[in-house]
Amino acid sequence: MYLNEINSKEIIPGLHGKIIHGNSISWAFWDVDKGTEVPKHNHFHEQIMHVLEGKFEFTLNGKTSLYGPGSVVVIHSNVPHSGKAITSCKLMDVFSPVREEYR
Repeated sequence: MYLNEINSKEIIPGLHGKIIHGNSISWAFWDVDKGTEVPKHNHFHEQIMHVLEGKFEFTLNGKTSLYGPGSVVVIHSNVPHSGKAITSCKLMDVFSPVREEYR
């Protein structure tokens, strides 16, 4: 399998993802349009976000920081978080367990 063979899904306007599922994890590669806002939410999945390209403003449990290439953020289960693409971004997320709603 090659990443370029996976169809992209628009999860919310401006957030396009190619998502791969294992038995207990989901691995997402996101293209995020400049200005796209991911509303505040939480989920029982653990998540690790990695910024590949661009600048992404991320709020985790009420604390906002700006992240750029190479940044990694660990989001524990049920912790509120949100984000905004300051520039066009490429992000990578790993979720455990599987994000069934992304299948």
